[in-house]
Amino acid sequence: MKEHQHHPDKPSGEKKIGDHNCCSHGDASGPDDHHHHGQNAASKARPGQWTCPMHPEVVSDNPGDCPKCGMALEQVPVLSGATIYTCPMHPEIEQDRPGDCPICGMPLEPKVGSAADEHAAHEIRDLSRKFWIGLTLTIPVLVLAMGGMIPALRLHEILPMSVSKWIEFAFATPVIVWAGSMFFVKGWRSILNRSPNMFTLIMLGVGAAYLFSAVAVLAPGLFPDSFRKGGEVGLYFEAGAVIIVLVLLGQLLEAKARSQTGQAIKALLNLAAKTAHRLRDGEEEEIPIDQLRAGDLLRVRPGEKVPIDGVITEGNSNVDESMITGEPLPVKKASGDTVIGATVNQTGTFVMRTEKVGSETLLSQIVHMVAEAQRSRAPIQKLADTVAGYFVPAVVIIAITTFIVWSVWGPAPAMAYALVNAVAVLIIACPCALGLATPMSIMVGVGRAAQSGILIKNAEAIETAEKVDTLLTDKTGTLTAGKPRVTSRVTADGVDEGGMLALAASLETSSEHPLARAIVDEAKESGITIPAAANFQSTTGGGVEGDVDGSKIRVGKEGFLRDNGVVIPEELATQSAHLQEEAQTVVWVASNDRALGILGISDPIKETAAAAIAALHQAGIRVIMATGDNQKTAEAVGRALGIDEVRAGLSPEDKIVIVKELKAQGAIVAMAGDGINDAPALAEAHVGVAMGTGTDVAIESASITLVKGDLSGIVKAVTVSRSVMRNIRQNLFFAFIYNGLGVPIAAGVLYPFTGTLLSPMIAGAAMSFSSLSVITNALRLRRMKI
Repeated sequence: MKEHQHHPDKPSGEKKIGDHNCCSHGDASGPDDHHHHGQNAASKARPGQWTCPMHPEVVSDNPGDCPKCGMALEQVPVLSGATIYTCPMHPEIEQDRPGDCPICGMPLEPKVGSAADEHAAHEIRDLSRKFWIGLTLTIPVLVLAMGGMIPALRLHEILPMSVSKWIEFAFATPVIVWAGSMFFVKGWRSILNRSPNMFTLIMLGVGAAYLFSAVAVLAPGLFPDSFRKGGEVGLYFEAGAVIIVLVLLGQLLEAKARSQTGQAIKALLNLAAKTAHRLRDGEEEEIPIDQLRAGDLLRVRPGEKVPIDGVITEGNSNVDESMITGEPLPVKKASGDTVIGATVNQTGTFVMRTEKVGSETLLSQIVHMVAEAQRSRAPIQKLADTVAGYFVPAVVIIAITTFIVWSVWGPAPAMAYALVNAVAVLIIACPCALGLATPMSIMVGVGRAAQSGILIKNAEAIETAEKVDTLLTDKTGTLTAGKPRVTSRVTADGVDEGGMLALAASLETSSEHPLARAIVDEAKESGITIPAAANFQSTTGGGVEGDVDGSKIRVGKEGFLRDNGVVIPEELATQSAHLQEEAQTVVWVASNDRALGILGISDPIKETAAAAIAALHQAGIRVIMATGDNQKTAEAVGRALGIDEVRAGLSPEDKIVIVKELKAQGAIVAMAGDGINDAPALAEAHVGVAMGTGTDVAIESASITLVKGDLSGIVKAVTVSRSVMRNIRQNLFFAFIYNGLGVPIAAGVLYPFTGTLLSPMIAGAAMSFSSLSVITNALRLRRMKI
């Protein structure tokens, strides 16, 4: 029987998710610029540090740009910490406690937003300012350069080229040198770091166009006739300026879009209550949430958020847990029930005792898990990473080849054509679209899943879950409610029923397994005194034994008793079979070599289990029950739920063997469980799914955790996985197609057939919006129906 596969010498401590601290941090170290690199650096990014969404191995103590790809670093979210109070009229006033503004006397308010929000807002303001100033200066340059194409303007009669070129030079220089300086800094840094990226290409392309034009204005005599048309050297100030403005626009829109990819984490952070009503010495006081300590008593009124994780000590209510579990129906709570911080109290007032504070709370751990998953890398990204590694050098080679081909075989002025087309090749190529294709979808998808109570440990789990075709599921706590009750007591002739229950409870007191607790609870509710047991021992997959009042007491499976020389009466064996057919788990109790009787334990099937199994079948997933319970009980549950196959009487090692067998047959296996005995199989399966109501060992072993602990969450997890992977493939397809077509067209392959050439300005627009389109497509996942 499953309930007796593990009876550790010390209580296993069945816990809900949040009862363990899943955060593991290492110290990041690096050079003076505070950027840390390393194979496992992604796991070292501590809350409050900054990391790159495309290169999570890059970790910095301060905001800045990624030295590899040039993207703005993003901050790892921080949940707990001191609340900062500020004045809405005088934001320069900040302090770590409530009070009044010393300038205007207004009450101070908790500061909303984080360093990441402030940095993002600063980045958007900076880009916006540069874009609008750059656009204002670029329009005259563009009009002067293109004026000759509009005869009605007659600009060349008003401003001859000898004058207009100096005006173009004067207006374009601040656009390129000031507004575009950030791109040159990033490009130069990428060369120093030997990580060429999009900004390397912008630096080369715009730099070449600007330097060529500047020399043509300042020292035109240096150019031979092959560069001249009508005796004048062509200028490309408008190309450089327009490219800078378009890239600024793309960066601005991308920054705004990227700020939305983290909305899920921000929404989770905003769930946290800001204050709590603490009871102390009969008085009630309102204090900031960060001043709470474990053991504090708090009063929660209707409509208020539950401040922190804890247990109700007085009163009852209905609590809306939808923001954590994704389930809309409120949950009844009474004295002794656990409540989760950030959920909303609805109908009644209750007093609770805090148990978890700071990083130990469920909300804090959810935020941490989501942030870790968002920074993880999916296997599918290896393809994009491989291509991106060769991409920039290949584009530079293509640009050089384009210049040579056009300078040798191009029409007059050949050098001008060569320069324009080489610049177009450099500008249109966009490695960022490739690099962003996967992480943006992962970031949005993981956040959206968390809002529905699905916590995904890493991106690999998303990719693998999409392919799952077989689900191996435990019974107790997964298919059933995990809250068993003793429903039958059958004793041998002459045995006192209460005495038998007392002896069983004396051993089961040492275990916190749900079935063991059911026996102890039954004894307590019956008013039976539970004697102390000595020499407690556990036999994996069998049962437990110990000494009570000089007798050797054994509790467990029938086979466990037989192996220890206990005689099994025929009438008890018949009764046992009858109880098992009614889906009751049977626990045998023996004293020395005599069977005292049996206890029938029922664990009701979860209301959502049947619908979840049906939905899994509809998704093409085969469901196998793997339980340590007996065959008859397991089959009864299996029949009720329509499960494809039932494997019963299993030890933890047997479950691992089944997972390995299924994998050897080519199946992609997901394992769902909630107990310590499920942990090895959860780790062995392609995708381990832990019930959030299970033990911390199971949760640590799994790659997906369902906060509500409901099998229907697996259906949701598969839906999320398939939606995210479809989105990633769309992004990768677009990125490959865009670059695969854009670079050859910019090089001029269509010119011999159609006479078409691509202007560097159009190339700049296309490059800017390619990254934006990838991010916009990823943002569609926020509307994903789960």
